[in-house]
Amino acid sequence: MVRNYFRIAWRNLIKSKGYSLINISGLGVGMAVAILIGLWIWDEISFDTYHKNLKSLGQIAVTQTFNGVVETGSSVAVPLENELRVKYSSDFKDLSLFWESTNILATGDKKLSGRGMWAQAGLPDMFTLEMIYGNASTFKDASTVLLSRSVATALFGQTDPTNKTVRVDNKTDMKVGGVYRDLPRNTTLTDIKFLLPWDNKANRWNTQTAAWDNHGSSLFIQLNEHADFAKTTEKIKNIPKEHLKVGNEEIMIHPMSKWHLYSQFENGKAVGGRIEFVWLFGIIGIFVLLLACINFMNLSTARSEKRAKEVGIRKAIGSLRGQLIGQFLSESLLVALMALVLAVVLARISLSFFNSIADKQIAVPWFNPVFWLLVLAFTLFTGLLAGSYPAFYLSGFSPVSTLKGSFRAGRHASLPRKVLVVLQFTVSVTLIISTIIVFKQVQFAKGRPVGYSREGLITVVMNTPELYQHYNGLRDDLIATGAVENMAESNSSATEIWSSNYGFDWKGKAPDANPLFGTLAVTHDFGKTVGWKIIDGRDFSRNFSTDTGAFILNEAAVKLSGLKHPVGQIMKWNGKDHLIVGVVKDMVMESPYKPTVATVFHMQYSWANLITVKIKPAMPMQKALAQIESVFKKYNPGSPFEYKFIDDEYARKFAEEQRVGNLAAFFATLAIFISCLGLLGLASFVAEQRKKEIGVRKVLGASVLNIWQMLSKDFVGLVIISCFVAIPFTWHFLNQWLQRYQYRTEISWWIFAASITGAIFITLLTVSFQTIKTALTNPVKSIRTE
Repeated sequence: MVRNYFRIAWRNLIKSKGYSLINISGLGVGMAVAILIGLWIWDEISFDTYHKNLKSLGQIAVTQTFNGVVETGSSVAVPLENELRVKYSSDFKDLSLFWESTNILATGDKKLSGRGMWAQAGLPDMFTLEMIYGNASTFKDASTVLLSRSVATALFGQTDPTNKTVRVDNKTDMKVGGVYRDLPRNTTLTDIKFLLPWDNKANRWNTQTAAWDNHGSSLFIQLNEHADFAKTTEKIKNIPKEHLKVGNEEIMIHPMSKWHLYSQFENGKAVGGRIEFVWLFGIIGIFVLLLACINFMNLSTARSEKRAKEVGIRKAIGSLRGQLIGQFLSESLLVALMALVLAVVLARISLSFFNSIADKQIAVPWFNPVFWLLVLAFTLFTGLLAGSYPAFYLSGFSPVSTLKGSFRAGRHASLPRKVLVVLQFTVSVTLIISTIIVFKQVQFAKGRPVGYSREGLITVVMNTPELYQHYNGLRDDLIATGAVENMAESNSSATEIWSSNYGFDWKGKAPDANPLFGTLAVTHDFGKTVGWKIIDGRDFSRNFSTDTGAFILNEAAVKLSGLKHPVGQIMKWNGKDHLIVGVVKDMVMESPYKPTVATVFHMQYSWANLITVKIKPAMPMQKALAQIESVFKKYNPGSPFEYKFIDDEYARKFAEEQRVGNLAAFFATLAIFISCLGLLGLASFVAEQRKKEIGVRKVLGASVLNIWQMLSKDFVGLVIISCFVAIPFTWHFLNQWLQRYQYRTEISWWIFAASITGAIFITLLTVSFQTIKTALTNPVKSIRTE
């Protein structure tokens, strides 16, 4: 019987000609979108599952309250590790302090720069690193380094490098204790290419064993089998308060299973993050697939009158309604199976493009039986969903009415189709509006005045001893090339603030106030190099010996301090007096979506570890970089010349929102395509159904324009209704989304107007081909063949 169903279904599909092609195309595109989104969601929810101890691993998060603002971060005080290890040993199986750094590894004439991690000995076993050569236990030796496979291959080729020597940052020799397999892309530590021993003297944080107010490292933990994240957090959360004289600080354990999807905190609790995108794109995938199913339903029910006689004959010769339902469902399943083939081809073809806009390395698991079982189950569900309404609708026709020729679909028969068209375009218009607003928010933040000039700025990390103690010589030689306008040093770049401190005091400060300031150590030429704007007082100057240790505040710092005339006043910090010599316009150094951080610029050469170079605007970039590299090679011959453009670093702050916008645009385009396929099919059917009427109208003098207007107005009306359904829903949803940004754009009326106009234009463009073609048909032929 099943074979008969599919044989008849195949014959009917062949007879339906273009309608089947539209259904297969629409379902194929919808299913391809669903496959791509499914692979993306799986990549997201399977993050860090590579680590066998996933369920027991976590990281200590620190919640601090300053200036009435509650913030949660991952930086902890070093002595916290020892306290947890000694006093709470029954709860923790192991712990590992760590901090990430960019280092240069060299052996012989081979050198490379990469992202590494200074970590305690337990980390390799905690994260179940898969060793290829050597043994993870060797990491207990303070002079031993563990390399990833890619780094080991780059330095030593395909040979076993165990017990060979590498030089770190051109100053510290370490022995290779082992090589571990590179971590997959969907792991948190995928960018970490080597592990450096915490107890090595080159690690600047291993001496901070008593400073509870100095947060510069982070802490991974592994719970014992009986321990629970929530209960253990409750035990340890107030430990910092026992050791700090000032500040309000609590700690919690953030489980590894939530690192990726729940990375945003509110009042010390993980409340969201990428999980919102998982839900968002999952819903989009469902709706895009639903659009394709709607096409099938619409065209099937639209052709109901043509299939009414078939139903009547089958019922007259004894077919039961259940058999007819099976017949129609088999047709939809056959369409779904054919669409699956198209979907797999489309998914494979578009995967590279999809990966580029999603910043992923997703691959189709061709040889995974679970994948194919899920795909087939999903195809079966899609076929049943798409064919359910037509099957129950068509099988319910009265055989007497259809065979007598008196069957009429009824004045309200087209109402379900109209509702489905409205639903289709509601989804499409919602995606269009969402895409526009996401991009508008990104452009709004990009257009925010940053308070300095990013053009031509590059940064170079001072990660070898040769770059220290040569400030004047390096600067003079760079300027002498003619390619460099200025150079300065600092302890963070113009796009980040790596250090924040409290403990400042000044005349008139409230006794109970202890505000937190971003703290940036800079050299004399920092302001001239980045092009900041002095709005009060002056810049740091070599003409004033008192400028060593002096402060320049930004506007936000002045506001926070409450100083009405800060220039010339003294701020105390760490028991020392610091003269305020100037005030600069606020610079956007952290998130472009948030208010500027109150920042103190501290003139202090000894803290600097980053070089900023300003390239002359008229100089060709490649020529300038070559000349700059030659100077760095002179002072730092043992290291590769590596730099970052400030422009690129600033652009990365918009990466997530930009990615969401690109994906939304991608899905919106496909949703519109599917909706247009449905409109094209319905327009073809309506034109065919009203062929005689159109012929009569033309004979009576109707023009092509009249016919086009008559056939198009109903579709345009439905699209306009869908726009007005989509607008309030989209406004509410996107207004809520924008609230997460303190610096945000407005939802302008023109976005909705443009979306409505665009939807109407697309509708007219889609249906006009068929309507004009029908309007140009010879009316005599239309009437004769009817």
